[in-house]
Order: sequence, then C-alpha cells, then structure tokens
Amino acid sequence: MILYRIATAFTTTQKKYLFLLIDAVMMILAMGGAMVLNAQIDVDLATLITAAPEFGGMLAATVALSLYIGLPQIRLNAYEMRCVAMSGVLSGSVALAGAMINGLVAPHIPTEVFFIFALLFLVLIAGWRVTLRHVVMKIYRLRQSRMRVLIYGAGQMGHQLVAALRTDRAIEPVAFVDDNPTLQSLRVAGLVVHSPANLKELIAKRRIDRVVLAMPSINQSRQARIAYSLREIGCEVHALPSFAEMVGEGDLRKRVLPVSLNDLLGRNRLESELPGVSDAYRGRRVLITGAGGSIGSELCQHLIACNPERIVLLDHSELALYNIDKELRELRTNIDIVPILASVTDDAKIRKVLASHNIDVVLHAAAYKHLPLVESNAIVGLHNNVIGTKIIADAARDAGVERFILVSSDKAVRPTNVMGASKRLAELVIQDLATRSSGTRFSMVRFGNVLGSSGSVVPLFEEQIARGGPVTLTHSAVTRYFMTISEAARLVLLAGSFARGGDVFVLDMGAPVPIARLARQMIEGAGYCVKDDETPDGDIEIQISGLRQGEKLHEELLISSDMLTTPHAKILRAQESFLSEIEMASALKDLSRAISRLDEEGAKAVIARWVERGIDMPQAEDVAL
Repeated sequence: MILYRIATAFTTTQKKYLFLLIDAVMMILAMGGAMVLNAQIDVDLATLITAAPEFGGMLAATVALSLYIGLPQIRLNAYEMRCVAMSGVLSGSVALAGAMINGLVAPHIPTEVFFIFALLFLVLIAGWRVTLRHVVMKIYRLRQSRMRVLIYGAGQMGHQLVAALRTDRAIEPVAFVDDNPTLQSLRVAGLVVHSPANLKELIAKRRIDRVVLAMPSINQSRQARIAYSLREIGCEVHALPSFAEMVGEGDLRKRVLPVSLNDLLGRNRLESELPGVSDAYRGRRVLITGAGGSIGSELCQHLIACNPERIVLLDHSELALYNIDKELRELRTNIDIVPILASVTDDAKIRKVLASHNIDVVLHAAAYKHLPLVESNAIVGLHNNVIGTKIIADAARDAGVERFILVSSDKAVRPTNVMGASKRLAELVIQDLATRSSGTRFSMVRFGNVLGSSGSVVPLFEEQIARGGPVTLTHSAVTRYFMTISEAARLVLLAGSFARGGDVFVLDMGAPVPIARLARQMIEGAGYCVKDDETPDGDIEIQISGLRQGEKLHEELLISSDMLTTPHAKILRAQESFLSEIEMASALKDLSRAISRLDEEGAKAVIARWVERGIDMPQAEDVAL
C-alpha cells in the first residue's frame, strides 16, 4: 500500500524536522489569521510586507522554543494532555515574544492580535498532530489485522487501559463489560458498557479475540471465577494486575512462588537417590499395558533412556495410545515402537502380541483406578483389574516371559472398597503364579497416590482453585501417601531388576500427608487466602463433602510388618501371606461366574470371602448371594 510505505519511509530525524516545519507554517497561518480577525487592521499585501520582520522574529522564536521544549521529538501516538500543555506553553511564549518586539522591527500591531494568535496557534499545532495521528494509525491498521479486546471492568483501571491500548496499532478495544448497573448502557472512554448477562452474545457478535479483566480491586477468587466462566465460553482471558502489584507491592510476588514439591510430599524427593536400571532393560523387548495412562506413559519415557530393542504399547483407549505413540516417536529414537489397540481382557489378542513380539518383560499398569467409578461399576472394574491381570499373567508365563511386574496400589491393603479389593485380588493372582512358575519371575510394586496422575487430588485442587473455589475435602482428618510420577516409574523398573519371585516392593514414602494441609498449601501457594472462621474475608473456602463410599481416612502400604531389605535402602520388600492354589482357583471361578452373570452382589461376596478387609468392608454373610 502506497500510504503505508509513505508513512514508514521517514527516519526519526526526518520526522523531527518535518514536524518543526509544519509548526512553523502553522505559526505563519495563525499570525495571519489573527490579523484578519482583528477589525483594526486592513490586511493587504502591503501590510503583510511591512509586518514581515515581525513574522520573521516570531518564526525564529517558534523554532528555538519548539526545539528547547522538545515538541518535535514527541511521537504522534504519544501526544496526549501533557503534550497539549507543552503546545500551550509554546503558543503563549511565541505570542509573548511577538508582543515584546512589536513596533521595534515593524509598524505597531494592536496587542489584541497576539492574544488571538496564541489561541489560534495552540489550536493549529495541537489539531494537526491529532488529525495526523488518526490518519497514520488508520494507515497502519489497514495494513495488519488487529486483536479485538473486550475489557471487563469500566472503572479507573479500565479507562486507563483503553487509553493505553488506543496507542497500539495491533490492538483494538471494542467495548466494556461491568457488573455495576449504573454504568451499563453508558459510554466510558468512548466505548459502550454492557451487562455481563450479554457476554456470550457480545463476544460472538463483536468477534472478540480476548477479554482483559481490569478489576484489580476485587478479590482474587472472584477474578478466578469470572475468568473460568469466560474460558468456558471459549474466549482467551487475561487478568490485569494493579499498578501496585506491577511494582511488587501487592500479591503478585506471592503468586509467583510455587508450592515446593517437597512440601506437598512431606519428605524429600527420591528420584536422585534411586539408581538407574539401564542394564536390566537394554536390548530387551518390553510390553507396557496401560501405556497411555499416567504411570504407563511415564514408564515409557524412562524406558526410552534404557535403550531397549522394542517397546510394545498396549492400551484400550485410542486417544491415549495415539498420544503416547506420537510422543515417543517425536524423540527420534531408533527404538522400535509398536502401538497395540487392545484390552488386557482379550486373551487371544494378548497371547498373539506376546508371541509375535517375543516379549521379555511385561509391565502391567492397565487398571481402572478411580474409586467412585469402580464402586458404581463393580463388574467392569473387577473384570478388568482381576480377570485382565489373570489373563495377561497366564499368557506371559506360557510365552516364557522373563519378568512380569504388576503395578498395584496402597488401596489394596485391607481394602474398604471394590477398587482396592480388585487390586488386592490382582496381587493374589500374581503371588499364586509366582509359586508355580519356574521360568517367569512375577513381582508387584505397591505405592500411594501419585502427584499429577489423572484423577489424583492435586490436579483436582488446581482446577478448583483456578475457578475460584471452593476446594472440597472428603474429611478434615484424611491422610494419604504421595509420590511423584518419576518416583513411581523408577520404582516399577527397579522392581523388575530386583525381583526374585512373588515379591511385593514398596517405597519408603515417609509419613502420610494430611490432605487438609495439602489443600491449604496449594491455595496459599496460588496467592490466595483460605476463607475460614479466622479469616471470613478470605478468598477460597475449604468445604468438607464427606467420605465417599468405601473410602478410608488413612491408607496403608503393608499388610504385615515383616519387611526385607533390597539392594537399595529406600526400597523395601514385603513378605505377605497369600491364597493357596486351590483357594485362588476357587476365588477366580466364583468371581468369573458372577461377572458373566453381571451379578454385582455375587462378585462382592467373593471379595468379602477371600480378601482381608478393612473395617468398612462387608462380611461374606452380609452379602446376598
């Protein structure tokens, strides 16, 4: 575009002298106009010639004073009220200079002319700058697309934000939204103020690209709730801090300090203390079930560093399998990666995969683990977690797999819910096979809650805090063991290298963490204040929702206190009792029959009979067969 090239062709120095030249022309026009407007002077060619020395003196004063106060150096998009005042100083000073030399170098001019000149000169030098600014901004904006911004909050901060954004050629403030009904339908800084009730339609109709929250005075939890509701509409949202926060006097410093992971764990992290396991997996063919899950995907990442010959990824979720396969292939490794879309309950498919890929190691991480979902879908949970484990473990033994490692949970210890009981039955399956397998070494890894895994409490709290609360706890006294995903994956891989057969490995995870303390730490770490009886004006409240069906107050890692050491001080080997071959066969037979009949009560009766229970688990005689 020609106009754009012209507007951008001048250098800074050229612009400075161009502005100075225009001011000089405006001075001549203003003086001529003032003489025309004064009735005592007949303006003709002779009068102008005789007044030329006066014009010359005022012109010299204009150039000198303009350079002195720096008016030509002011950018057009920075010309505002303070610059108008500078223009007033220039026009008044030049008028005063003209009055002082009046009659000395030319015939006397009536004094009133200089008052008229001062006003005209101010209007002209301010007017041409404002006009040219609009023209240039229009040229720039025609050249590029602009981000359309809606400002939530029509107060002082919003007003200042609009003034600032109007100097930016890439952003266009479109409208205001404000909760104050007295402002709605009015115009603030030239923009209409709308009601939040019309937000969705307004964003669509005005093609809004981004919403900026300009309400630093309201509490942070309310800001978070507004931002969350706007993101639900599908619009990008940014919050504008107060000027005090920008210079470090407000809560901004506190908000940028993350909660220490060691504080969340209640102990030091152990990744650096757990040894590497490259030799145990180098050149091997490894099958990971549940490869797209939280633990499975982390195992894949650690395995890549061990340089196995092949990693077979098995998952029944197409999206999860696609994501982990894509992620591993982007690492540009020469390791053979094979994605398999299948369920661990598909016996024929599992046996075919083990045989065709000549698998050396199976890491079994596929399981339904979300307590309320498994509790309300007991048949599906038991089928996947117990029968699926039996199918893949039998297939691994028959295929001559060297090592089989089951990923278990602390909820398997004296369970009070179906999910925990399904994991304990899976452990019993592996322990039974370990006693009768001469080739495959079966072992289990049991750990607590994994920070960052899907469905864990930390992402839940983060989501609740992000939308302004409340943060929900099932009980004020509940505690849990925590470990990082990296610790969990390393422990699983180490278990495979330590396994002798039938082992249950646990990590020394320190003391259990009170969840109420964890919630408070995360709220305060996000820069909010906990709302409670002591601080009723706080930002985010912690609400107690009550224990879910089958949920424990305190989890355990061990069934018995008999512990054996391993080559690493932080990893322990538990010696626990298990069912005999006949008892295990009977339990699986009864469970399979109940599952095939979709008999949930019958399945729970099997659990109650064969699994060592916590105090909340029903006794066998309490369950209808």
